[in-house]
Amino acid sequence: MRVLQISSLLLAACGARSSVIERQNGGGFEDGQPIDGNGKGAPFSGATNHALDLQNPDNLGQQSTDNGVVPNAKWSFSDSKTRILRGGWVREQVVTDLPTSKEIAAAQQHLTKGSIRELHWHRVAEWGYVYAGSILVSGVDQNGQYEVTKLDEGDIWYFPKGIAHTVQGLEDENEFLLVFDDGDFDAVGTTFNVDDWITHTPKSVLAKNFGLPEDVFGSVPSPNPYILNATVDNHNVTGGNGALTGNASFAYYSKDHPLEKVPGGGGTLRIVDSTTFPIATTVAATVVTLQPGALRELHWHPNAEEWLYFHKGQGRATVFLGNSAARTFDFRAGDTGVFPDNSGHYIENTSDTEELVWIEIYKSDRVEDISLTQWLALTPAGIVASTLKIPLEVAENLQKEKQILIKNR
Repeated sequence: MRVLQISSLLLAACGARSSVIERQNGGGFEDGQPIDGNGKGAPFSGATNHALDLQNPDNLGQQSTDNGVVPNAKWSFSDSKTRILRGGWVREQVVTDLPTSKEIAAAQQHLTKGSIRELHWHRVAEWGYVYAGSILVSGVDQNGQYEVTKLDEGDIWYFPKGIAHTVQGLEDENEFLLVFDDGDFDAVGTTFNVDDWITHTPKSVLAKNFGLPEDVFGSVPSPNPYILNATVDNHNVTGGNGALTGNASFAYYSKDHPLEKVPGGGGTLRIVDSTTFPIATTVAATVVTLQPGALRELHWHPNAEEWLYFHKGQGRATVFLGNSAARTFDFRAGDTGVFPDNSGHYIENTSDTEELVWIEIYKSDRVEDISLTQWLALTPAGIVASTLKIPLEVAENLQKEKQILIKNR
């Protein structure tokens, strides 16, 4: 027993020495230390992940306006388990990864040339955004109408719940963001793969259903491969009740839609909801590019929580939950985030040189937001001045038009 105690003490001492983070010159947030320079805080003396501390200064207490308890609103795809397969890979963010993301789950998926995300359907809607390469998407609806189309970088697709579909890679390397309108996407009874179903159906029933010999189905893969190698398919689809076109199309081509007007001059904005993509009735989206130092103005969304995927750059956002509860998060490429329903927030590009690019997702048919500045500007100025204790002339001259993305001043 004595030997065990001594060994434990030695192990603890060695572990403590190896995990002590040497204090850098300055010893503040910029060095990954919880020290504000005004007498608050002290350096880490025990175990910490210094690289993460440097990436997340706001977790160290950098914002003095943060207060109260705000649940975690951030997850990195780099923290997700990557499932590697013949022909590509996939990694997810679901509600068990980020419990605050109740309405939305997502995944990054990669397909090599010819590789197929096997034929399947979901009990939830699927929304996708191509950010590398090009893909072939194919879907069939309940009326026997179909769509087979090529999507390039910046293009989007949407399959309503229950629609049979598949995706195939067309370039050497192809990658896209997948979004689902239910945070608990991994729950049993959410995804149905065709080969999985066929291998769990009696062959006599299959033969009767398809009018084919039983041995035709002897080589159907089991367990289902999820992603499988193949060659690019050039067959044309005909028959049935015809192709889906116009407002019934599953595809959104970015080249056919101009960017939104951005009065604040701080970047570009593309809104993709049922007003511009009619089939997308349960997932609305905005694709945002924010200039260095610019700000997505203070606002909230009256109709849904906001889920985010950061594709490029770095930034920060403060989430306000009411009752004096606020917390600031630092984001960078590959991170996801979620702002609770109706919570106030902004997003700021913290880089001096690089654009910040992200996608906002809402479980809704429309993108809606209320601008804090516009609200105040369209409220009687005397009431605003008295509430905020600001000069009347300031309240009278607030911007009455949404600025949306405000350039660095």
